[in-house]
Amino acid sequence: MQPVHGYRRGMDLSPVPGAGEVRQEDAFDVSAAVGRLRSQVDPALAAELAGEPEVRQFTGGASNLTYLLRYPHRDLILRRPPSGQKARGAHDMRREFTIQSRLRPVYPYVPRMVALCQDESVIGSEFYVMERVEGTILGRDLPPDLDLSDEQVRRLCTGVLDRLVELHSVDAERAGLGDLGKGQGYVARQVAGWSERFRQARTDDVGDFETVMAWLEAHRPDDVASCVIHNDYRFDNVVLDGDLEVAAVLDWEMATLGDPLMDLGGALAYWVQADDDEVFAQFRRQPTHVPGMLTRAEVVAYYTDRMGITVTPERWTFYEVFGLFRVAVIAQQIYYRYFHGQTTNEAFAIFGPAVGYLEQRCKERIG
Repeated sequence: MQPVHGYRRGMDLSPVPGAGEVRQEDAFDVSAAVGRLRSQVDPALAAELAGEPEVRQFTGGASNLTYLLRYPHRDLILRRPPSGQKARGAHDMRREFTIQSRLRPVYPYVPRMVALCQDESVIGSEFYVMERVEGTILGRDLPPDLDLSDEQVRRLCTGVLDRLVELHSVDAERAGLGDLGKGQGYVARQVAGWSERFRQARTDDVGDFETVMAWLEAHRPDDVASCVIHNDYRFDNVVLDGDLEVAAVLDWEMATLGDPLMDLGGALAYWVQADDDEVFAQFRRQPTHVPGMLTRAEVVAYYTDRMGITVTPERWTFYEVFGLFRVAVIAQQIYYRYFHGQTTNEAFAIFGPAVGYLEQRCKERIG
């Protein structure tokens, strides 16, 4: 286990939204995990981690498993992979830990890393621990007590987008992340890679996406740039402070060096706006529909203006379709685990029909 030192004292002991009972299939040996953790951190922190913490599981995620470790004077977060079949290269705890450790000095919206354990014998998988950043994570709707004007909502929206612009402006070499990606050709690799992932994860009760994959291959543009990208940038991966400014960006599992417009397209695949159809509205997991929020077209215009990138609506169609396709592949990979009985989480049962809808939505966009 690799430690990183320097910690913040003080915490709010109120219940943490989204943290519930640990599912039986996702339970782990808490004593073993925290024993290893205590052995690797500095003595001052180890003293605060005496005894076993209360453990809760965050239920909103569908990829890596995330747990709250609640001590009397500190909250920590533990991340580890799910059980069952995993896509090659996915759920790499060392990579996720290293990216955040190196990025934090130049991009302060990254939680502080605490320790990494690569010894799978401890709890049956690799895992890492980081500090919990206190604040608000927006879910499907704005909190009932958050009464914002349209202008305040717009400032919240543009503030979150500004942090994405800042991320895409990070000097990867300075951050020690110059070897994070494979260089030019990112768009081509993504089209080929996600197409292969879908074919490997396809079950016989969903469509084949062959028309969509062929269109993407035929219409893929060259990379516009290469920069650090998050690859899962959404409101529910952002922690807001009391002034609704971004305090932290979470879930760096898929971060890499790549094309910034691909990152934006991936983010907008989850951006359900007020005039979307009833089915797509059911996909909404962030309050992008409320008055004051930018539409998808307005987000593209705002972002490209800040970044100095020119993209026509016709050209943007590629990034929109690819973003939707990638969501479909992620959903299908999760559904594959449910379909084959590798998880009993009934929340994943609807992912199959969702994949079918996304195929039709992609086909509508390509005409």
